[in-house]
Parts: sequence; structure tokens; C-alpha cells
Amino acid sequence: MFYWLFQILEGYGVPGARLMDYISVRFGATLVLSLIISTIIGRKIIDRLQMMQVGEIVRNLGLEGQMKKTGTPTMGGIIIIISILVPCLLIGNLSNVYMILLLISTIWLGGIGFLDDYIKVSRKNKEGLNGRFKIVGQIGIGLIVGLTMMFSPDIVIRENQEVTHYNEENGQELIYEIVYDNNEVKTPATTIPFVKNNNFNYAWLTEWTGKNAYTWGWILFIFVTIFIVTATSNGANLTDGLDGLATGTSAIIGVALAAMAYLGGNVIYSSYLNIMYIPSSSEMVVYMGAFIGSLIGFLWYNAYPAQVFMGDTGSLTLGGIIAVFAVLIHKELMLPILCAIFYIEDLSVMIQVFWFKLTKRKYGTGKRVFKMTPLHHHFQKPAGVVEALWQNPKGAIPESKIVIRFWIIGILLAAVTFVTLKIR
Repeated sequence: MFYWLFQILEGYGVPGARLMDYISVRFGATLVLSLIISTIIGRKIIDRLQMMQVGEIVRNLGLEGQMKKTGTPTMGGIIIIISILVPCLLIGNLSNVYMILLLISTIWLGGIGFLDDYIKVSRKNKEGLNGRFKIVGQIGIGLIVGLTMMFSPDIVIRENQEVTHYNEENGQELIYEIVYDNNEVKTPATTIPFVKNNNFNYAWLTEWTGKNAYTWGWILFIFVTIFIVTATSNGANLTDGLDGLATGTSAIIGVALAAMAYLGGNVIYSSYLNIMYIPSSSEMVVYMGAFIGSLIGFLWYNAYPAQVFMGDTGSLTLGGIIAVFAVLIHKELMLPILCAIFYIEDLSVMIQVFWFKLTKRKYGTGKRVFKMTPLHHHFQKPAGVVEALWQNPKGAIPESKIVIRFWIIGILLAAVTFVTLKIR
């Protein structure tokens, strides 16, 4: 809204109207506005949730301080979603296909999470929405994003190429530079770390299909998109088990993704990093400003001891947004590094279930790898309380310390992700 208003004012020569042309200005505007909105409406929504007795249902699992959380307002993800949507609708370029996809993803995933939380609260139990329906919803948004990237004429890239100039007299190397194709192309390509030419095309894996390799490459890309959206969304959901853990971790990831979108949307910085240039993708930086600001504002109430929990309304949405964002900037294969915390939380649950069922079938008694999963709960359990292959010799660690240490790991992972772009 404001973006178009300033475009009109710029046409009339109004001083300062060009400010909205700068991504950095609009990024700062959405970040500050979302921070203000989440802080102001956060208190009102928390009070409203308390009046409606929308409280967290806690099962006694023997964790330190766990039962004190009973009755804490949940579904606080509403605060995050509103704080993202309002600044983007006011300041974002709503004709940009990337912004449209991110807004659709936010509403879609928020709706799934809200329905899950609503069922939990209304039934007064922890069951919520059937897991199959969650998966169907996540597959749905993965399909929407993947198919839009495949067919939309507005989603294109310019691939980077390495060029070395030689001295014609002695054949010695003179200069090395990165150049871009003049033509913008639509291709299922992405960025991978640790290799000299860090562009990877999914169509390379389907060359055996002959003339249909390009189409099958896109189909493979869509399947990868669905898998990444589902895994990351569920990983964020599992990570949301301690006060401020998912909020802070997601904010750190958001900062890294915003930087990647800005670099990939600027031909000069893309050339320096030797990554593909994605025209118009810098608009996503504006969205990510709202994403980061909303999380910082929410953390004001969600930090230990939490006054509100985001619930599945927030956690499913955050993980899904991160995955969609990474796919749109063609950096989805770097998420295993950047979002390692989410995926390790996923894996800890799968390993625990697999090992317990295997040992129960083999020995008659199920055994555990961790004292409790998801992984962050393992560190809350006192040593020796539960028999597990991996015992924490120092016993239970305070919740706030676990959260801070996970944040530190998240920061290190973000730094490593950027370093991999230059390590070839």
C-alpha cells in the first residue's frame, strides 16, 4: 500500500518519495514496524487468551520446571503471523511473485497450525490435528511453491560463469572474473557448497530420460521442495519445547536468509560470491525484515519464563516459511547446515522410536538412545533417571542455559553456511 503510494508520489516529484525504492530502507521499516506491532498487540492477545482460558496442557514427564508451565497461554503464533502480514501488506511490493508466495505460505501454514491448536484447546488434550492432515497441508504448500517456480515467467535466474583471461604472448593467466549470461533463464538449478562451480541442476540427475530431462528435473525439484518444507516445518515444531528456543533459533536463521536474499538479488554481490543472480528476489528481504522483527517482539513475552507459547500456530509456520524462503532463493540444499538444529531434533525422535521398537522386538524390552526426545529434553533429564545409551554425566541443565547454548550453535551454523559459499 505505502509502496505504491510512494511510487505515485515519486511520479509527481515529491522529495523523499524515492526512499521506498531502496530495499534496505523497506527492510528496516518492516523490521521496526513488525517489532512494534508484536510488542503492542502481544500483550493484548496474551490477555485475551488468558480470558478465554486458552492455556497449555502439560503432561508430567519429570522435567525440571515443567509443571509450572501449565495454563500458560498458547496459540501465541497469532502474534507472529499478524506482525508479519501487516508490515508486508503496507510496505511490500504486492505485485512481486516472491512476496505473494511468502504471504500465501504464511497464511496457509498458519491456518494448519491454528487448526491444530484449536482442536487441542477445545478438546483439552494434546492430540490436536491428525498428523496425516498436517502432512497433506505441508505437501500442498510445497506443491504450490514448486509449481509456481516451474511455470511463472517472473521466476528466473542468471547463471554465473567463471572466465579466465590469458596473456596471448606467454599463455599465463592474467585475470579471473565472474560473468553472467545476458539471458534470464528458467531452470531447476540451486546452489551447493564446497565445490568450485557451485551451481547444481536437478535436470542433470534426469538426463537418462533424454529429451524430457528438463521436465523431469523440475518434477524432481518439486519433490525436493515438498520434502524440505515438510521436514523443516516439523523440525521447527519439535524444537518449540523450551521457552524462546524456536523463536530465537528461527530469528537467527532469518537473519542469515535475509542476507543471502540480498546478496543473491544484487548482481555485484552475487558476482563476488560467485553465486547465481536472481532478479527481483531482493523483495524477499523486505518480508524477512517483518519475519525477524515479529520474532524479536514475540521473544519479549516468550523468553524464559514464558508468558505465552507460540503453539503449532507459530512453530509450523516458522519452519515452513524458512523452507519456502530458502527454496525461492535457490539455497535449499544449504539448509542442512543452516537449520541443522531443526533437523537434528527431527532425527533424534526418529532414532529414538526406531531403536526402541527394534530392541523391544529383539529383547522384549525397549531401550533408548536418549533419555528423552526431542533432543533438547534430553539435557533436562537428571542423570540415571532413564536408562539410555547416551547419559548426560552432568545431570539436568537449567532450561535457560540449554536455550542460550542452542542459540550460540545456531549463530555458528549461520556463520559456517556463509563460509561454505567461498570455500571451493
